[in-house]
Amino acid sequence: MKWVTILVIAIALVASVLAALLYAAGGSAAQSAGDVKIPTGYRSWFHVNTLVIDKASPLYDALGGMHNVYVNSTGEAALKKGGPYPDGSIFLTDLHEVVVSDGSYAEGPRKAIAIMIKDDKQTSTGGWIWQLWAKGDPTKPLVMNAVKQCFECHQPKTDQDYVYSTYIP
Repeated sequence: MKWVTILVIAIALVASVLAALLYAAGGSAAQSAGDVKIPTGYRSWFHVNTLVIDKASPLYDALGGMHNVYVNSTGEAALKKGGPYPDGSIFLTDLHEVVVSDGSYAEGPRKAIAIMIKDDKQTSTGGWIWQLWAKGDPTKPLVMNAVKQCFECHQPKTDQDYVYSTYIP
């Protein structure tokens, strides 16, 4: 059963990052996305899960790699309850290449950082601000249209406040 949960989370993360990459070249600016910064210290936040998208996935070319998902302290309690999330909740995905050596999988170079920030004023995107940065470089934002690039893929999770990640004790 845990593999099913992990697979669902992996597919959801892959879909949201893929949508961002596919639409990065066009669209209008995401609401408040230009003001979004990569939070410092996110690796000390609650680690929601890690998943690997490997060559067996049809999304490998765009999103292959190791996805490390974190939530800040504001969102952690809501994650454990299954939502809804209070304003200020942040989910961050740190996407890396996967390095395989002697049968061991390890985190390689960074491919991207994706973020969701709860802000109920963002009504067109389900109350979330979204951004994705190429290689985690704050000067290389990729989200230009959060509705098309992010929110459309998250709409199936309305019952979880548009969040695919779930708490796995």
